[in-house]
Amino acid sequence: MNEHKSRDYDYLYKIILIGDSGVGKSCILLRFSDDHFTESYITTIGVDFRFRTIKIGDKIVKLQIWDTAGQERFRTITSAYYRGADGIIIIYDTTDRNSFLHIKEWMNEINKYTNEETCKLLVGNKADCKDEMEITTTEGENKAKELNIPFIETSAKDATNVELAFTMITEELIKKKKKKNVSSLGASQSKVKLSPQDLGPGASCTC
Repeated sequence: MNEHKSRDYDYLYKIILIGDSGVGKSCILLRFSDDHFTESYITTIGVDFRFRTIKIGDKIVKLQIWDTAGQERFRTITSAYYRGADGIIIIYDTTDRNSFLHIKEWMNEINKYTNEETCKLLVGNKADCKDEMEITTTEGENKAKELNIPFIETSAKDATNVELAFTMITEELIKKKKKKNVSSLGASQSKVKLSPQDLGPGASCTC
């Protein structure tokens, strides 16, 4: 089978959801992949992943989204899944300050297993729980500025900004890919050396 015809997407990206247990990683994944929400979602043990294809501009993008367990005892399992990740979404619960305070620990782990090329996005989930909110939007924005990454608040329950969160990180991934391709092209062109014959009669080359 022709490889080009068999591939129905322009880009394939691996995105990982990271954060404490109970922040809503599985619910965000379920909402994005199946447009479904359940209050009684079973805590992820180990890792789970789903696929979804979206369109960004004129490009078809296939996302492989990994939901890693947030419990401390599972970190030895999930750390292997950081490798090869194109994007990482760090999620905290806006009604749980501890999950917000643990962002630093998660970032330390992310920096340990990934490089600067990996796109990151900070997400404050459960934005629908206004009366129980412990972390303000401003606090979330300031934390994102401190980490130098984008920020958005979501609600897996009512679907607020879930689609937008994945669109944001996907657009950033495509942007980085294009920038890298341009840099590679420029580097390869700069390596081309012209001979006097290439430059034409009367020309000289001082390379």
